[in-house]
Amino acid sequence: MVGFSQDPNIVYVSRREKDKAGVYEYDLTQKKIVGPAFEHKLFEAGGVFQDKAGRVLGFGYQADTYRDYWTDPKLGAIAKGLGPALGVTNVTMDWTDPATPAPVKVSYPDGAGAVIQDFSEDYRYVLVEKSGPNLAPEYYLLTDGSKLTLLGKARPQIPGAALGDSRMVQYKARDGLMIPAFLHTPSKARFGAGPYPAIVLPHGGPTARDYLGWDRGGWTKYFTARGYAVIQPQFRGSDGWGDKLYRAGDQEWGKAMQDDNDDAAKYLVTQGLAAPDRIALFGYSYGGYAAMAASIRPNGLYQCAIAGAGAAEIRRFENLTYENRFLREFQRPTVGGLDVLANASKASIPIFVYHGDRDQTVPIEQAERFVAALKAAGRPYRYLVLKDMGHQFNLMTPANVETQLVEIEKYLTTECGPGGL
Repeated sequence: MVGFSQDPNIVYVSRREKDKAGVYEYDLTQKKIVGPAFEHKLFEAGGVFQDKAGRVLGFGYQADTYRDYWTDPKLGAIAKGLGPALGVTNVTMDWTDPATPAPVKVSYPDGAGAVIQDFSEDYRYVLVEKSGPNLAPEYYLLTDGSKLTLLGKARPQIPGAALGDSRMVQYKARDGLMIPAFLHTPSKARFGAGPYPAIVLPHGGPTARDYLGWDRGGWTKYFTARGYAVIQPQFRGSDGWGDKLYRAGDQEWGKAMQDDNDDAAKYLVTQGLAAPDRIALFGYSYGGYAAMAASIRPNGLYQCAIAGAGAAEIRRFENLTYENRFLREFQRPTVGGLDVLANASKASIPIFVYHGDRDQTVPIEQAERFVAALKAAGRPYRYLVLKDMGHQFNLMTPANVETQLVEIEKYLTTECGPGGL
């Protein structure tokens, strides 16, 4: 349920009636869906914006990042005028929906976009955020629909031009499924046109997704600023791109899901963006599992892998989902595939494993058992315990974040394959 309507018998719910989730009206007396409130043909919708009286003002959906569709004419006009006022330009790309083979055109802000964050009841004052992959959030106050006043900037000391370029791309997996991805490349003025050393960066979850916005954790832009290309594959099993892509990941941990990560590496090579002998896979949480899987699969694509807070034992993760009713119903049936702990002796590339000692989501014992198995098999590894670090970003101190980035960079340059990446 995502909102109440002005009719006490009708609530708004987000669900997948079709391939893409939409916002629908649900009748409490009839106990059934009575009609769509908002649907998007290409992207999943899931939010409703309302005023204090319950009047619908607009809806939210997931595209390159969270996007707003304002049904209120005043807010719609304000939102439309923000781009020109703040120098926002759009880029257009060919897009093939994973569930629909016919290509279409998709536009999204180039570099940075501007969105409405809040507003007074009379719309006289509107809080605006401008941000993007190379621009930490800037906040403005729009007064009377015409006067924009800068309120403040987050991290103004970071020069955006030094962070390279970011864009949304797609590539075809080996079975023909179209995989969305976010591609981050270094500044050509500083590092040339490539090929570059590259990092494949699968997200956590795995029922999650990435967005083309400011990366507060630094896992993309920290490395593009140092000359690396980074790709974030939205592999099968990712949420937010439609049911076909999502369900294609069921029971495919370390198998077809991992193929999608490998195919992202191949995409970088074919595009001339990655040197084939200078690619690493780095991930955290489920991405940490994917890094462990990359170290034992015989694909020859990566010089090394870096696993942060990875779940090494699928069975134990599956058991954890049983403790939560929602996860038991919706995630537990999707979990299955390659058990990396049982196959640790097959590791064929160096791997850097790190874990927070206060992790309550993926217990540190997962990393300890995997590292012990690597050690017993005589496989190359490095292991780092981060003191007082939990699993989620809000449970990491600034020192935890800094340590991750610095130690990963050190590993890439000194221990990742022969002579470093």
